[in-house]
Amino acid sequence: MRRDLGGFVRWWIVGMVLGLALVASAPSVWAEVKLPKILGDNMVLQQQTEVRIWGWADPEEEVTVRFQDQKVSAKADAKGQWLVKVRTPEAGGPYEVQVAGKNNQITLRNVLVGEVWVGSGQSNMQWEVRRSDNAQEEIAAAKYPKIRLFTVARKISDKPLDDCEGAWVECSPETIPGFSAVAYFFGRHLHKELGVPVGLINSSWGGTICEAWTSPEALQTDEDFKPILDRAKQFNPKNPNQPSVLFHGMIHPLLPFVIRGAIWYQGESNVGRAAQYKKLFPTMIQDWRKHWQIGDFPFYYVQLAPFRYGNRAQPECLAELWEAQLQTLRLPNTGMAVITDIGNIKDIHPTNKQEVGRRLALWALAKIHGKQVVYSGPLYESCVVEGNKIRIKFQHADDGLVCKGDRLTHFTIAGEDKKFVPAEAVIDGSTVVVSSPQVAKPVAVRFAWEDTAEPNLFNKAGLPASPFRTDQFPMVTEGNK
Repeated sequence: MRRDLGGFVRWWIVGMVLGLALVASAPSVWAEVKLPKILGDNMVLQQQTEVRIWGWADPEEEVTVRFQDQKVSAKADAKGQWLVKVRTPEAGGPYEVQVAGKNNQITLRNVLVGEVWVGSGQSNMQWEVRRSDNAQEEIAAAKYPKIRLFTVARKISDKPLDDCEGAWVECSPETIPGFSAVAYFFGRHLHKELGVPVGLINSSWGGTICEAWTSPEALQTDEDFKPILDRAKQFNPKNPNQPSVLFHGMIHPLLPFVIRGAIWYQGESNVGRAAQYKKLFPTMIQDWRKHWQIGDFPFYYVQLAPFRYGNRAQPECLAELWEAQLQTLRLPNTGMAVITDIGNIKDIHPTNKQEVGRRLALWALAKIHGKQVVYSGPLYESCVVEGNKIRIKFQHADDGLVCKGDRLTHFTIAGEDKKFVPAEAVIDGSTVVVSSPQVAKPVAVRFAWEDTAEPNLFNKAGLPASPFRTDQFPMVTEGNK
């Protein structure tokens, strides 16, 4: 009898252990609805549009999202993924967003509705507020609870990721020091001018190249990018400058999140391949727009500051990258902040990020929100030869041009021999007339065509002219791929 009882106890214990193991291995019984990190307390949703709320649950599980007076449901697919769309009102809040499945409910609190922007690129976008001009004063004054910040943790991946690490926080002296300075000063200017909440997502990594932020599908569309893909086979897989690894790890997790637009500060690591950048940079922009699936959203970027890159044999490399950035304005809904006047030729990281952010914000205020502000410096439009002179016409110079100094600098001119010499340049209304006694029959003009150029041509709003050339002579970076 005692022996039988002992056997029964042993079998009962074994049964219990097996039962618990089966329960633990059955996620459909205990699984909970989950959300990506970009959806969280303190977030900002883009105003006056349909935003996407998404996450994971059991396959076929019904998930219900409540926001204001809306109640929207969806069933998870075979992989457990679900997505719903909800309408957002004009800017305001705070609100709550409730997400409920069969086993749990998530409530997102302190949610605002306003303008949402992604800031991306390399070190000048990553550059922190605490390392910018007047850092101590700026940090102490950063009391903007309606500006919300999200920093995407730096991560590389050889395949697209569905989630990232990070959390939304209110802007305060405690949270702003390590945030992207350009993104913050851009968002702060919008917040002050529009009076609406602003959500800023910082997804940047110093020293990175454009192709790392571009999907593999896009890089496979052009033969000029084949060397990029071939070169990738030579790296350590953990290198952040592998093609597409930052798109996979730091952009792909954000794609369902509806944004107003993106700001970008990158190119330093592509200067040696400026001719290729003429295709690569527009390709990346179009690639992001294709994957985000919200149309040709605004994409504003910073033209690089002057800097002595060290290649004295080819000081035109940066100028050629400036040209690549200038020509990218041909894409719809793009804008460029020129900063040749606020750089530091001895430091690749100029610290006046306040003005960089403001100049980017001018594009958004004018183009998106209809504000009557001058948003661009003079941009080369066309030229005409007038005897021994060449007259240059500009966009964004309707009110006239300004020389900050005794005379205009950094203009050169060439004849049919293609040899450029220093030129005299004179403002004539909204045009500039360029000439040199050394060139009787000019055919081309260049402006600020060297990496350390800090020219002094502006419009009356105080915005500098972009470097340019009127010729199509071969580029020094043409064979660099």
